[in-house]
Amino acid sequence: MSEQLNKTPLYDLHLELGGKMVPFAGFEMPVQYPLGVKNEHIHTREKAGLFDVSHMGQVLLKGEGAAAMLEKLVPVDIIDLPVGKQRYALFTNEEGGIMDDLMVANYGDYLYVVVNAACKYQDIGHMTENLEDGVELEVLDDRALVALQGPAAADVMKRFAPETADMVFMDTRRISVEGIDCFVSRSGYTGEDGFEISIPSADAAKLCKMFLDQPEVEAIGLGARDSLRLESGLCLYGHDLDTTTTPIEGSLIWAISKIRRADGERAGGFPGADKILEQIATKEFDTKRVGLLGSSRAPVREGTELVNAEGEVIGKVTSGSFGPTIGAPVSMAYVKKAYSTLETEVFALVRGKQLPMTVSRMPFIEQRYYRG
Repeated sequence: MSEQLNKTPLYDLHLELGGKMVPFAGFEMPVQYPLGVKNEHIHTREKAGLFDVSHMGQVLLKGEGAAAMLEKLVPVDIIDLPVGKQRYALFTNEEGGIMDDLMVANYGDYLYVVVNAACKYQDIGHMTENLEDGVELEVLDDRALVALQGPAAADVMKRFAPETADMVFMDTRRISVEGIDCFVSRSGYTGEDGFEISIPSADAAKLCKMFLDQPEVEAIGLGARDSLRLESGLCLYGHDLDTTTTPIEGSLIWAISKIRRADGERAGGFPGADKILEQIATKEFDTKRVGLLGSSRAPVREGTELVNAEGEVIGKVTSGSFGPTIGAPVSMAYVKKAYSTLETEVFALVRGKQLPMTVSRMPFIEQRYYRG
């Protein structure tokens, strides 16, 4: 018996737009539209793309101790997160492995948390189990979430909500767009400027149609979302990050707030802190997430083994695709630390051939977040 898939509030609109629906994280989601994955990718880089990300989990944490409570679960500074700002965070386990990555925004009276679709119920359970007196968790299961991304996103958004014009990267606001109550953050997962917008489910299709009526905006599916985030060096949980990798092995040391590190004012105090802080101090760990740039045209996909010049296995690809913007295959992989230095040549085993790839800087393209 096949699993009953959930539908987002925008399901009917996807069908109307000719979306090709596929199962993803328990939902029926559009992988592409008639424009096609490559053209959708290029359109987002050049103009503006609209993405349905309503399958993700949206949660409010309310009460005076909400920030202190959440800070005990992540290696990130939540207590001092300014009102109107958002921060990237990680749930870690006792072994220092990553349980999920998430976004946390401070709206003053509450924290607004967005978690990944595949980890949604686990994350909500994790927060619920760790609730403290006076802290309340509310799941926003009556809201859709969309992302408007690309160089034209700000102009489009300004037409409907002029007050978004002075927002910079990681700013958040609760505003009314054409009378619709929205949580808006200037952020996204494409490497482009843009916004993520939480909308009441009942108003989701109306707001999306207003965006899609703008000449710069096209609907974009999961296929292009994946190639866009990969070119931008952004991880996909369950592929590039999981419970067997620490933030240090995952090249996410930047996501460990200074105040939570060994010499910080609120050092440690999160699950797996001993292991994570020891890896920062000693730089001793076996594997590291790197970016790889291919020299042929053949894409190197997830699961592909990597070998050195002697043919010894030294790693595995966790995400891979052809990067339409840079016109070359791009991959993320975990390799033995000795092979993680920039410009190191490794070889991908594709259909019996050894394709040369070079360890490269990530992001593979310039990120264009608006910082004012």
